[in-house]
Amino acid sequence: MSESNSQEYISHHLHFLQLDIRDFSIVDSVKPVDPQAFATCLTTSSEHECIKTVAVEKCSFSDLGSGQCVAALPESSNSSIVNPYTINLDSIGITVFLGIVFLLLFRFAAKKTTSKVPGKLQCFVELIFEFVHNTVTGIFKRKSKLIAPLSLTVFMWIFLMNLMDLLPIDLLPEFAKAIGVPYLRVVPSADANITLSMAVGIFFLIFVFSFKNVGVLGFIKSLTMHPFNHWAFAPLNFLLEGVSLLSKPISLGLRLFGNMYAGEMIFILIALLPLWWIQWVLNVPWALFHILIVTLQAFIFMVLTIVYLSMASEEE
Repeated sequence: MSESNSQEYISHHLHFLQLDIRDFSIVDSVKPVDPQAFATCLTTSSEHECIKTVAVEKCSFSDLGSGQCVAALPESSNSSIVNPYTINLDSIGITVFLGIVFLLLFRFAAKKTTSKVPGKLQCFVELIFEFVHNTVTGIFKRKSKLIAPLSLTVFMWIFLMNLMDLLPIDLLPEFAKAIGVPYLRVVPSADANITLSMAVGIFFLIFVFSFKNVGVLGFIKSLTMHPFNHWAFAPLNFLLEGVSLLSKPISLGLRLFGNMYAGEMIFILIALLPLWWIQWVLNVPWALFHILIVTLQAFIFMVLTIVYLSMASEEE
């Protein structure tokens, strides 16, 4: 594969299915004005060349799935890092879908508890319940009806999102392309928007647990009277503790994002290798090792969530 084709392959796999909320168009995607002329052009030229020679227009949200939308990656990326006008449809859609799968799976297993002999699914779910329960009781010393369900949700949801990275790199994107969806990234946890959103949710819960257990005054004292327990050091304490507080959601979200993005990139680079047997030799060991990363990152996110909420609940 040539260098230009390799760069296009990587760019395509790292491109999100983005919706521009200003005009409800799909970012970097077009559809031919005359589909027949475009189809004729494809017999002699590539999609990239046909987009330049045949009249095209923006692909809208309603055009997805019609088979008309074509990826049109720009020659050079001049877009800003933060764009408040776009929504990553693939990340949000897959995240919601996996959340529903988690709820249905555990609800189905819970209904099976009425039978005398537990099945394999019930044993698996009970094993996860016990694992999360032991982790919570070992860290969180107060009583809370929220912390255990929250920890279970965080662990399973992130685990399922990470698990999407073990699917063949071209399986779902090529299927989506065949039905007229130009881009599809199947690993939501490789999207910083998803990981940081979850981390910000935990960040707000830190305030909730602090106000509930130590009160507003106690929370203010924790920021102004620590580590130096004297009113004269209040500004310095607030600066130090403020940086420590703000670093929690940033580190929580970026740690998960960085690990999953790196894993996804390695799978993409392996797919670029010329011989299938070389891909197989490298892909299988990396996939087996990646199972550990998938589980470990979900566990770390859950443990840090429990630790942060436990720290927020402490009076001292």
